[in-house]
Amino acid sequence: MKFIVSSTDLLQGLLQVQKVIASKSSLPVLDNFLLTLEDNSLTITGSDGDNTLKTVMAINEVMEGGEITVPAKLLTDSLKELPTQPIEFVSYPDRGIVNINWASGSAQIPFSGAEDYPTLRPLENPTVIRMKGSVLAEGINSTLYATGDEELRPVLNGIYFDIDTESTTLVASNANKLVYYRRHDIKSEAPVAFILPKKPANILKANLAKAMDEEVEITFDSSKNAYFKFNSFLVFCKLIEGTYPAYKSVIPKNNTNVITVSRTELLNATKRVSVCSNQATGQIVFKLSMNQITITAQDLDFSMSATETLGCDYQGDPMEIGFKSSFLIEILGNLGYDQICIMLADPHRAALIQPAVQTEPDEEICALLMPMRIN
Repeated sequence: MKFIVSSTDLLQGLLQVQKVIASKSSLPVLDNFLLTLEDNSLTITGSDGDNTLKTVMAINEVMEGGEITVPAKLLTDSLKELPTQPIEFVSYPDRGIVNINWASGSAQIPFSGAEDYPTLRPLENPTVIRMKGSVLAEGINSTLYATGDEELRPVLNGIYFDIDTESTTLVASNANKLVYYRRHDIKSEAPVAFILPKKPANILKANLAKAMDEEVEITFDSSKNAYFKFNSFLVFCKLIEGTYPAYKSVIPKNNTNVITVSRTELLNATKRVSVCSNQATGQIVFKLSMNQITITAQDLDFSMSATETLGCDYQGDPMEIGFKSSFLIEILGNLGYDQICIMLADPHRAALIQPAVQTEPDEEICALLMPMRIN
């Protein structure tokens, strides 16, 4: 293998792929990048065994192709200190050494053959759907924070893709809060579903930022494997096995007490008041009256309390309802709209939180938050 490339371009590709490599790998070869040079294309591959990320970059000056694996951390650390300049990358199979030559110096790092690197398995009778990069990115950004960390219920530790003949819905829940993002313009000929784990979801989130106008091809099969292909990237991952809870059945239909309020004002007030909430429960209380919310928190053990009153549009029944402040702050912080509606039935049933006006006609986003019993 022998080629010349910009040090910055190569480093950028390596850093994008390095996100998938585990800090402690089960196989020594998974500590390496797989570099495949064919014609004028360099494919950089990283894997942790369950998830694989590939990116392809164009190389203008290729003298010899090949396929090798190189220690990931050693290679990226070697390039990080270089200013932008052309570098020559040459492998010597008889010595097991890669030479990296630049204008004022050189470095040698070891490499090994590619025969032990895991290969991607083909999918069996796959299902294919396509969506715009910006739509997938918005769906992941809107739901990822609500996923759980449940050892006993691993199905809650990912984003559920519920695809049917009328819409596609991304759902995440940790049993205390639930968020869904629905697109009515993305459909399937038959109902299909899968659960995307957190790690590949985070990898997609990071890389979709540069592919917002690209089409993403999502391919998955009944063996719980999936490919996400877009731009110059390919993400392969193992999906979470199991049946996702029937989320539609827990979404209330008769929450008739509606608060319309500025999201930013409510978020900031909640943050200020929650400082004085009980350290164990983090509980805050909303006291609702005509066009007014009074937010209170207290910790009797430390003689702390706080209260703040906000103006809002509320014509419903007077009530007091408690929430865990950290959950509410998460939802408000991730709901990117100026005005929101909080729909309530009574202090004991879940609150629905959604934009006051959906600006995108094919888009629907909503969060469900369980209340806390007021002490």
